[in-house]
Amino acid sequence: MQKLQLYIEGQRVDLFKDETVSITQTIQNIKDIAKIFTTFTKTFSLPASSINNKIFKHYYNFDIVNGFDARIKKPANIELNTVPYKEGKIRLEGVDLKNNLPHTYRITFFGNTVELPDIIGDDKLGSLPFSSSEFILDYDPTTVKSKLTGALSTIIAPLITHTQRLFYSSTISSNTDNLFFQNGTIQGVPFSELKYAIRLYEIILQIESQYTIANGYANNIVFSRDFFSTSNPVFYNLYMWLHRKSGSVSPPQQVTSFLSIVNNYPQSSTQLIGVNGSSISVNSGFVSYPFEIIDNDITVNTTSSVPYTVVIIQQGFGVVFESASGTGNRSFNQPITIQGNAIYNIAIRHSSTITFSRISWFIDIEEDEGGGDFITYFEEARRNNFTAQDVQEFSVSEQIPDIGIMDFLSGLFKTFNLVAYLNDTGTIVVRPLEGSSNISNSYYTSADISGNDAPVNYNISQYVDVTKSQVNVALPYNKIIYEYEGLGTLLAKQHEQLFGTGWGTLAYIGGTNSDGTGNGVNYNASTVSYNVKVPFEHFKFERLINGSNSALTTIQWGFSVNENSQPYIGKPLIFYAIRQTSATPISFVENSTTHTELTNYIIPSNSVYLNSSTGKENINFNLELNEFTNTNLFTDTLFSDYQSEYIIDVFNQSRRITKVSAILPLRLLFDFKLNDTFTINERRYIINSVTTNLQTGKSEMELLNKV
Repeated sequence: MQKLQLYIEGQRVDLFKDETVSITQTIQNIKDIAKIFTTFTKTFSLPASSINNKIFKHYYNFDIVNGFDARIKKPANIELNTVPYKEGKIRLEGVDLKNNLPHTYRITFFGNTVELPDIIGDDKLGSLPFSSSEFILDYDPTTVKSKLTGALSTIIAPLITHTQRLFYSSTISSNTDNLFFQNGTIQGVPFSELKYAIRLYEIILQIESQYTIANGYANNIVFSRDFFSTSNPVFYNLYMWLHRKSGSVSPPQQVTSFLSIVNNYPQSSTQLIGVNGSSISVNSGFVSYPFEIIDNDITVNTTSSVPYTVVIIQQGFGVVFESASGTGNRSFNQPITIQGNAIYNIAIRHSSTITFSRISWFIDIEEDEGGGDFITYFEEARRNNFTAQDVQEFSVSEQIPDIGIMDFLSGLFKTFNLVAYLNDTGTIVVRPLEGSSNISNSYYTSADISGNDAPVNYNISQYVDVTKSQVNVALPYNKIIYEYEGLGTLLAKQHEQLFGTGWGTLAYIGGTNSDGTGNGVNYNASTVSYNVKVPFEHFKFERLINGSNSALTTIQWGFSVNENSQPYIGKPLIFYAIRQTSATPISFVENSTTHTELTNYIIPSNSVYLNSSTGKENINFNLELNEFTNTNLFTDTLFSDYQSEYIIDVFNQSRRITKVSAILPLRLLFDFKLNDTFTINERRYIINSVTTNLQTGKSEMELLNKV
């Protein structure tokens, strides 16, 4: 019998003598292949001893002020025979009473990786800081053209239109949709039809910069560079279209100027609030109780007769205050309830250039600590002699698609079959579960980028209970369907109508080939399908031909309308960006009287490269005809590169789930990893799940035979 010790925030807790604590470990379960798992326990019980009552601050007594906060997981660690075994968090589930006296505390222990949803919660991508000037761009012909023609960078303007259908003909003139450049004829793609896009790698950097100890979080979020890497073009070349609303960016008569208000008068020595440019942020360390802005004074002084409105925007949420339109000197005071860990921006909306002699923002925040106690903090930011130009501003935080950060991350995990786990340094290691020969640093086959966590084989034959075991069917499904949630654009819909299946969608049935093609024979007796859906839009792009002579051009574009040719919002669009140089000239319309001939421009693509001899990687699950080459040579699909090794083995007629019991020695319990293999009587197995009774050391294992 092993001796178990549990510590919560460094304090050792009392345990029931007969309490059984079991930990289940699995990284990807064959029964639920779209989910990422980590160490966890079932709920177990602690006695309401004097020590435990002190740790949980007599939680059963709700009259206690500033008692134990069960809404927040607490750091915890488990030791076996005084040797550190697992670190993680505990959650208090409740207290059982007998005869109105506390008897039992119920808690659950979680492994560290599941901190991500706890830290990030329901935050949206729009709540990320995007605080530098790089992320607030002018939305005008000059800036859009530079982002359309320039080198690939953090922000680009790809050839994707939100309303207008484009074509190319060297003979047809006086047609506004024609991309052919002709002197004296204003036709082509207007700058206002294009929107910016942001590199996905930058979003990862923004997540890391937001969730840090410095910003009030308990831990830093830091991802490894195994997959999220500048040297991995499959990820690094991916962009997200900044398309938050269907159609145009905003009404053309309205300009939003995000103010660069300088914090000249810091009045508070606390870390509750902070002024950064036009933003005021509230730290997450103060989220235990609600706040209210009890004095929110905005003073605006101008002699201009141009009407304007003043707006306060909560990043990731939207407008929380907007004044009526007016002119001249004005002041506003609008108390609002604010959220913990929120960022608020002040902006001016106007239709013409306007100069302000003074703009100031003073806030007085009251924190309700409970029990009638309140603490007040205040801060002021001020800007003198500010001119809001008649140029529309494009703020990334306001234009980025409306998707939760966790939904974005889990979407990437599903798309590329990634696993995430916490290493000893506190870094979240993210790498593919198991990939083809094209994939380096995959979890089941190699070490991570730092040379750690390489799989090891352990022979456990001598520890296995041979008196009983089970051999079961491996997979309870007859097929697995991989698809994008967003397939609503016109060209994607036309593909589905023509071919009877979604664009890029793969339905894998046992017995088919690695790319999902084959005889389609279902060798599984189950009638249940399993769907893996990723929360992104998947465009079918179009390469244009010259309508005059059917010659191919170098132009490929995206069209964001539905099957009724109406502007379409859809899911967040991810795509590869490719810069065409010395290419087929196109006409870029700057205004009603000016257009420019462009021979360099950025096109969208579903493949990393346009030439399959350079690389065959693409973000279709199924092997599709490439839109640019009209060939099926781009064979490195998401399924073939990131899913097939695991799934083909799952459907193999020789695959089984073997259930065995074993009493593993402590050294093995401490050392084994979920990408290791076990050998039993000269047969090698990968780990599906291991559930260990920490007191007895007995492990119930589900193992998959290597095929």
